[in-house]
Amino acid sequence: MGFTFTVSLYSRPQAHLQRQRMHSLALTSGGLGNCAQFLRLPTIYSARKCRRSCTRFRSLTVRAASSRTRRVYRQSQAERPLSNAPMQQIASFVVPAGVFVAVSFVLWKFVEKLLTPKQSTPSSVEKQSASQGMKWSIAAGTNLLSKLGAKIEKESKQKLNEFARELRAFPSVDMSGRNFGDEGLFFLAESLAYNQTAEEVSFAANGITAAGLKAFDGVLQSNITLKTLDLSGNPIGDEGVKCLCDVLVDNSSVEKLQLNSTDLGDEGARAIAEMLKKNTSLQILELNNNMIEYSGFTSLAGALLENKSMRNIHLNGNYGGALGANAFAKAFESNKSLRELHLHGNSIGDEGVRALMSGLPSHKGKITLLDIGNNSFSAKGAFHVAEYIRKSKSLLWLNLYMNDIGDEGAEKIADALKENRSITTLDLGGNNIRAAGVSAIARVLKDNSVITTLELSYNPIGPDGAEALAEVIKFHGNVKILKLGWCQIGAKGADFIADALKYNTTISVLDLRANGLRDEGAACLARSLKVVNEALTSIDLGFNEIRDDGAFAIAQALKANDDIAVTSLNISSNFLTKFGQSALSDAKDHVYEMTEKEINIFL
Repeated sequence: MGFTFTVSLYSRPQAHLQRQRMHSLALTSGGLGNCAQFLRLPTIYSARKCRRSCTRFRSLTVRAASSRTRRVYRQSQAERPLSNAPMQQIASFVVPAGVFVAVSFVLWKFVEKLLTPKQSTPSSVEKQSASQGMKWSIAAGTNLLSKLGAKIEKESKQKLNEFARELRAFPSVDMSGRNFGDEGLFFLAESLAYNQTAEEVSFAANGITAAGLKAFDGVLQSNITLKTLDLSGNPIGDEGVKCLCDVLVDNSSVEKLQLNSTDLGDEGARAIAEMLKKNTSLQILELNNNMIEYSGFTSLAGALLENKSMRNIHLNGNYGGALGANAFAKAFESNKSLRELHLHGNSIGDEGVRALMSGLPSHKGKITLLDIGNNSFSAKGAFHVAEYIRKSKSLLWLNLYMNDIGDEGAEKIADALKENRSITTLDLGGNNIRAAGVSAIARVLKDNSVITTLELSYNPIGPDGAEALAEVIKFHGNVKILKLGWCQIGAKGADFIADALKYNTTISVLDLRANGLRDEGAACLARSLKVVNEALTSIDLGFNEIRDDGAFAIAQALKANDDIAVTSLNISSNFLTKFGQSALSDAKDHVYEMTEKEINIFL
């Protein structure tokens, strides 16, 4: 017989409650089996003591059990209860913190899933494109969008098909700047293989490299129509040039090859030289603005000793120097075919000019064009040029632009021109020539009717030089194109030129840019335009600080002369307002209404 009781959870810890339940169960049942549970107390008893305790408990009466139970209960109740306030404080902190950490972890995983792109298996088309490399027509980044990439690739192929049709339809095809790259060239090269239409093709500035030029292998050998091939502005380098030369050795149709700005150097020049020794069709070779130095010049000059077809060679903007010029001078001894030599901007200097001019007279052919502008030579070099001018009977075009021959050099050239009757175009611009030098050139024009183009721009000739020149061209010479831009002639010099135009019957193109003419100079020229002049068709007055008054004067002159021959007037980069511009526009309309002549006015 036993009884049960309830222990308050508020006043007793959980461990103590567990021991109390064991105690109560032992008193109630009185069994040996439950004695073991009751004896699970902090004090450890041996098995022996446990048996004695169990025997003693068997002799206890119900009353003793009840008394003991009440006493234990009172003692347990009398014990000082443990306070649960710290547990509550810990719980109030730990529970919210745990919830916050859990929620943060879940949110972080969710955001990570959103931001991380899904890994997708590429399609067979994409795998094939990746294995073949980047297509020429797909811009960077479009491979992230397969549909857009496919659309662009489709449009690119359509473009290439259009280009191919052009190659088959027109004799002259310009495909420069299309950026179709190596793969596009491989596609288009097939259209050239047996093409019977295209004679001139430009693939300039298309991002073609050395690898792309392999497309011509087997193509140019079989093509018998193509005569001009332009690959300028492509980074093909020496390796690309070598590949191209291997193809052109057996070509018999290409006559003009343009490889300007293609990053080729001496190795590429040597490959071209070897090709020229065997090729019999190429006549014009352009290698401007590359990195060819003395070694490359020597190779090319050596090829000219054997080549029989080359007519024009362009090496402007390279690094030949005096030694390169000397190499070409030696090549002239045996060459008979060369007609034009372009060596502009090679820093050959006075010594290079001396060597070149000494070799040219031994040339067995006829040099008609010589460009040695921007080569840093002085009056000393001009002396050697003058000696060649005296001897030459074939030279038609001489360019000495942007050197530093000064008045002394100009006088030497002028003396040589007295004996020359072949040069029609003379460029002396940018040579620091002043009034004295121009006066010497002007005196030559009295007896020389061969020179038709005279370039004197960028020389500080001033009003005095303009006067000396105007006095001659008024009634003498046969100059048709006269260029005096940036010559500091001012309004006074413009007055001298305007007076000469009243009588001159040959000048058709007059360039007076950037001379500080202002309204006064414009008014002087306007007075000459009122006079009948059937020769002057183009006049350039740009950069002259002309304002509305000058524009009004020119407009009135155009209206007053019904027989005016001017078809082009450049008055841009001045200080005109809308009033001056309107006056010129009205004059243009008036001339058209009265004479049905169209004047192009550039404002």
